[in-house]
Amino acid sequence: MQEFLSRWLASSAGDYRIVEHPAVHTIDEALIHVPAMPGLMVKNLFVRDDKGRRHFLVIVPFDKCIDLAVLGKLLPASKLSMASPERLLQHLGIAPGAVSLFALLHDNAHAVELVLDQAVWDAAYMQAHPLRNTATVALSHAALRRFLAHTGHLPRIVTVPATN
Repeated sequence: MQEFLSRWLASSAGDYRIVEHPAVHTIDEALIHVPAMPGLMVKNLFVRDDKGRRHFLVIVPFDKCIDLAVLGKLLPASKLSMASPERLLQHLGIAPGAVSLFALLHDNAHAVELVLDQAVWDAAYMQAHPLRNTATVALSHAALRRFLAHTGHLPRIVTVPATN
């Protein structure tokens, strides 16, 4: 799948940039190891409802603390919580630390709902891991739209509620 993503970026992404860096698992590590590049640095959360029937990939600016209870009411979905690494692997084919919108390539069943914070959607560029946490891609908004059209995922664009 990584080869497919590389080919897609080269042929369809248009304006993008990729940088290699040491493996990062957290935002704090990314702030240290990811070289300066264009685009909004984001945080990706893979969450589920209390029954485990609905799964969401929630993408917000890196410094936003999400209020899952309020987000659950907004979606609506009951009692959102972080999904397990096993669910992450099952639905997005990825391990913790490398989660990004590019993992939607693995979601052929469209079992994962994409939630984008309004600030992410409005950004001229956003940053995302290319299915591994040892590189970061700066993707233009136009390329983001092309990628989502390719995967068939329609984003739900909301102002994701933050904690105080």
